[in-house]
Amino acid sequence: MSWRQATREEIYRYYIEEFPSYIDELPPFITAKGPKQYALAFRDPHPVRKDGVPDKDFIRRDTWQTNVSGERTSAAFHEFNDVLEFLCHPARNDPLGRSNFALADPDLLDKPDPRPDAVYYALDHWERPWVLLVDIDAKTIARERATRAVPDRDGTGDSEVLLDTAGIFEADPVGYPYSFEDVERAIEYGFELRDIFEDDFNAEETVVVYSGQGVHVYVLDTGPAHRYDAKSREVLNDLLQDTYEIPIDPVVTADRRRVTRLPYSLHADVCSIVTPIESPNFDVRSATPEIIQS
Repeated sequence: MSWRQATREEIYRYYIEEFPSYIDELPPFITAKGPKQYALAFRDPHPVRKDGVPDKDFIRRDTWQTNVSGERTSAAFHEFNDVLEFLCHPARNDPLGRSNFALADPDLLDKPDPRPDAVYYALDHWERPWVLLVDIDAKTIARERATRAVPDRDGTGDSEVLLDTAGIFEADPVGYPYSFEDVERAIEYGFELRDIFEDDFNAEETVVVYSGQGVHVYVLDTGPAHRYDAKSREVLNDLLQDTYEIPIDPVVTADRRRVTRLPYSLHADVCSIVTPIESPNFDVRSATPEIIQS
């Protein structure tokens, strides 16, 4: 088994044909109006309406307009089908409408409507405290493994040279900066971390999500003990890395304004569905969309 990028047509077919069947399975706090933003990343930058503004390969869109006092006034998306229309046709359904900073109308360009390589939502939320999310990336695990395997490297610190010397680029999935072994280990770490949150931090609501290249571990408790301000997140990062030796990305944990991959969205770089999972024995092949298999 190896991986490849999804094509434009495959991305479009996924959001038209498969993704709608998962909408009812989204965590209940992910609604059209709940997260403060949705965000899209594009493989090819797309122009905006205003001349002289750089083309965009990443956009954030607020789910509500607000007044000068920060109070919500009008919703950008009224139901999740509105979000879906935005995913399928970002430029044609840009919530910015005819603003100069909206994506340019494809009918006026030589370029087609862009397709999202990645779909994100904001952990910052209108109705509940910030969601705590911890990211465990297969790339981090692969680099640590390569460092142990090639202790006498020339000291350049070049990640690609290190991974190449350790044979990681040649292992399946060929050409990626990790192997399936590293993805599987990330998943195992994810469930170890879930147990830490539940056993040592008294978390009652946790979720492990296969991200396509690792896992995201959520703590969803809304009680004051789990609201984790900036200082608490710094302490948590130190504990997880130094005491529990979990190879997390500390930047993700610390950033309360972070956007993260939407569950059941398509990770187009690896043709894989971002999937909530229940077991460390999860088979990543099961996350391949049907439109890719056919």
